[in-house]
Amino acid sequence: MKKLLCTAILTCVIMSCEKKETPKNNTVKTDSTETETQPIDTLGAKTFCYMKVIGKDTIVANLDDNLGTITGKLMYKNNEKDSSKGDISGFRSGDTLKLTYEFASEGTTSKRDIYFLQKDNSLFEGIGDQKDNGGQMVYANEKKISYPEDQKMESVDCEKISKLLK
Repeated sequence: MKKLLCTAILTCVIMSCEKKETPKNNTVKTDSTETETQPIDTLGAKTFCYMKVIGKDTIVANLDDNLGTITGKLMYKNNEKDSSKGDISGFRSGDTLKLTYEFASEGTTSKRDIYFLQKDNSLFEGIGDQKDNGGQMVYANEKKISYPEDQKMESVDCEKISKLLK
């Protein structure tokens, strides 16, 4: 019995001392759906361009949205009426862009509020009564501004309108 017990203990000791080598793999396993991509910039300014053509009249807008602060250019090119071109600045409130349009027309510089509804890659200009407020035209009642379908500007490639806004 002692021999059997000694043999069993000796076998266990020998087996535990035996070194098992496992192959080392230095490669890192990656998920098969993972692809190499560039990081997406979610903090930089985003540029949007819009255009609307009605007969021989054209409206173009180039907007830079930097975390809700909006800047850009806007132009109304009218065929047989005075045209205007200038800078816009303001902020985003939900899906509404609340902007001030500072423009040159008929040799004078003017300012007026202009609101746009940004929806489905389109921009709808807000229509409402305006009043003079210290030399700047502002909406008389923001709650009564409408964004009709016929004021819809379509999204366009910014290169297409860049010459118009220079």
